[in-house]
Amino acid sequence: MASVAVDRKRRVWVLSTGTTSYVVHAAADDRLVQLYWGARLSTADAVGLAGRSGEPFTTAPYGLPLDVAELLPVDGGLRWGVPSLQVTFPGGVRSLELVLISDDVVEEEHGRRLDLVLTDRHFPLRVVLHHRVSEGSDAIERWVTLRHTDPAGWPHDVALTVHRADSGSWLLPELPDYRYSAVWGAWAAESQLRRERLPGGELTLGSRHGITGHHANPWIMVDDGTATEERGEVWSVALAWSGTWRLTAQRRFEGRAAVTAGFGHDGVTWRLGPGDELTTPPVLGVYGDGGFGAVSRAWHRHARTRVLPRPGEVRPVLYNSWEATGFDVAEAGQLELARKAADLGAELFVVDDGWFGGRLDDTAGLGDWWPNPDRFPNGLRPLADAVRTLGMAFGIWVEPEMVNPESDLYREHPEWVLHHPHRHRDTLRGQLVLNFAREDVREWAFDWLDRLVGDHGISFLKWDMNRAFAQAGWPERAAGPDTAGDGARDGDQDRLWIDHTRNVYAVMDRLRAHHPALRIESCAGGGGRADLGILARTDEVWTSDNTDGHHRQSIQHGFSQILPAGVMAAWVTDAARTPLAYRFHVAMAGVLGIGGDLRAWAPEQLTQARGLVGRYKEIRAAVQFGEQHRLGAEPGRGLSAVQYVQGGDVVVLLYRPHADLGPTPGVLRLAGLDPDARYEEVGTSPEGDGAASASPVTGRLLMHAGLPIRDRLGSGDWASALVRLRRLPQ
Repeated sequence: MASVAVDRKRRVWVLSTGTTSYVVHAAADDRLVQLYWGARLSTADAVGLAGRSGEPFTTAPYGLPLDVAELLPVDGGLRWGVPSLQVTFPGGVRSLELVLISDDVVEEEHGRRLDLVLTDRHFPLRVVLHHRVSEGSDAIERWVTLRHTDPAGWPHDVALTVHRADSGSWLLPELPDYRYSAVWGAWAAESQLRRERLPGGELTLGSRHGITGHHANPWIMVDDGTATEERGEVWSVALAWSGTWRLTAQRRFEGRAAVTAGFGHDGVTWRLGPGDELTTPPVLGVYGDGGFGAVSRAWHRHARTRVLPRPGEVRPVLYNSWEATGFDVAEAGQLELARKAADLGAELFVVDDGWFGGRLDDTAGLGDWWPNPDRFPNGLRPLADAVRTLGMAFGIWVEPEMVNPESDLYREHPEWVLHHPHRHRDTLRGQLVLNFAREDVREWAFDWLDRLVGDHGISFLKWDMNRAFAQAGWPERAAGPDTAGDGARDGDQDRLWIDHTRNVYAVMDRLRAHHPALRIESCAGGGGRADLGILARTDEVWTSDNTDGHHRQSIQHGFSQILPAGVMAAWVTDAARTPLAYRFHVAMAGVLGIGGDLRAWAPEQLTQARGLVGRYKEIRAAVQFGEQHRLGAEPGRGLSAVQYVQGGDVVVLLYRPHADLGPTPGVLRLAGLDPDARYEEVGTSPEGDGAASASPVTGRLLMHAGLPIRDRLGSGDWASALVRLRRLPQ
């Protein structure tokens, strides 16, 4: 289904997925332009687009071609829009003139790649525009490689300066109007969805934090203002990168819009010396004609089939000790919690912050990664073995990218942190950021993590990163000779913004290769590192430090626009505004975890929780691997539901936070069912007895007449319910 068609006579390239096509054309003046992105076309129709006369859009008053139509708009020539590529050449030349020299179609294991190779007319810069389509995915992947080609006779000490290197610009079709969807927020309020009319001019989202960030996420959806959850055309773009980033949507008066995205941010430059190469992270595009829900499901399928390292594994129910103990971590107390967690049905026990070095609070110990001898006199092994004896895997919290000034590591290596000379070393939460771009820091981190995991049989790392970059300097790379003595070029300290993230990726990848049973959760002070880049080497994401059942509904709603439920870590804690069942039902919409102080739970709460954990285990395959449908009102504000369909299993989680003055809706229309199949309801008691509770009905009836719900929710606030349906054999 995934294909790349080439017509070199008309200079047209057609990339197609199962349901979409993307068409590129080399115009008469050698500009690479985007002719089409939308529903799948035949190759003949797609190639025929190049035969249409004239430029469909030009700029006034000169009638110039519209620069946003270009595949990768550059800085230079008769262009005044947002450039996706900006380079300064020797002599201060800041204008690129690229010409196409070749095209290559490469067969890959899971699809096909198209490489369009361009070179500057004079300066030694080669630009390769990569495109990939993969089987089982409707995402089109793009990225760019820049090479300083170092031709014969060129001065070998002359570098190029890269100011902006986006991974791709995506032209949107002509629409009567443009509306964008994106998320924004803050710590404990991540992923708040907003849908607004795309303003004229430029709209830029991004992060300067060194991580993906809590304030935005690197994706956008665009429609014509009329799309709904289940109807309408939607175009979407997402950047697979976990460091600093920037995404700019342009809406031009001439009637077109485009989205360009890449790593980096304003003020950061990168040096490209002779022979050097810079490759950008992937930016992906997904189109769908079934509303926002269909596009979300396409992103979820892509994550499961082409991103996650172990997509088919069932995520275990975990217990994490942080909210029960804080920094008061000791072997006896952890073992007591482990016994109670095992009794509830937890399958993974995770010791959080406070187990190591002099970590009695957040002012000391980060960097000294050995068990605190007072709290664990015989090390972690006795606790790890005891947890496994209880039938659970053993996990641990780590924060490898951070150090406290009050630590042995910092006293030995103060040069390892991000810093500028003659400037304050600004701390947050009492900690500084280690410069993971340094090879010695990367190797130090891998060494102790490798030993920690191997020596204790650790199955799970909660990899945290609790603060943003500040004073992001690397004095040894600022200028001058090879002061670090490692053969690397100096004068390019801004590469730390790229190489920090790449080395985090590298350490995770090496750990997984050394320890195939290891699984990793991405955490960054909550949901500060949740993106398609980190998911290529982790198994789930900590969604937010806010575990309130009500607040979590909007957070999880925004998260689900791009990322699947099978990676969304969701805990039941003692944030007790809502009843225990409501908290469980919200957390059961993702990867269920428990974080409350079980020692303080009443016997009836423990009994109820035990039943709900058992119920989740019955439905989690559908939740973690099924097709997700968001139903009803805005989550947390009215009656809403999340539905999952996996084969013949259907799971519906219903929520009504507040009882309205009027009557509760009597039915909820389901989605994504086989209209001619018959479905029966499976018993929904917490114990999950599996008994059918109603006569079978057709999928058509459930989708058009609806599922009766009023009696399931009763009266009063904070009502929730779990409904499970099973398709009967035909």
